[in-house]
This record gives sequence, C-alpha cells and structure tokens, in this order.
Amino acid sequence: MNLNPQHMKTARALAVALIATVSLGACASYKTEFATINSRLDQLDVKVQGAAQSAESANQSAQQANQRLDQIEGRVQQLERAPAGRKPRG
Repeated sequence: MNLNPQHMKTARALAVALIATVSLGACASYKTEFATINSRLDQLDVKVQGAAQSAESANQSAQQANQRLDQIEGRVQQLERAPAGRKPRG
C-alpha cells in the first residue's frame, strides 16, 4: 500500500485530533479533582475559623478570670498580713 501526500495529511489530522481529545479528557478529570480539593479546603477553612473563634472565646474567659484574681489578690495579701493572735469568728 502506497501512501500519497493526501493520505499523510489525513493521517496527521486524525493523529492531532486523537491527541487533542485525549488531552481534553485529561483536563476534564483534573477539573473534577481540583473541585474536590477546593471543596475539602473550604471545609477545612470553616473548621479553622470555628477553632479560631473558640480560641478567642477561651482567651477572653481566661482574661476575665485573671482580672477577678487580680481583684481579690489585695484582700488575700491583707488577710495574710493579719496578726496571728487574732481569734477566728464564730
């Protein structure tokens, strides 16, 4: 079988079309994978934001507890300096 130039052009065109089809099919599967990865990243972002809010809330609670301790510290020091010979009430 002898291939003339017209047959060679047709064969090249078919080869290019085949390669393009395979390449585009691969891109479509990558789009699906990227969509899945982006969805997972979005879910992680939501979890991280929730954890950050919980941490901020815990930090505020700790600061309030420290303020209360600071408020009673003076009274504790005063009681510690009280004379030892004093009788307890009751």
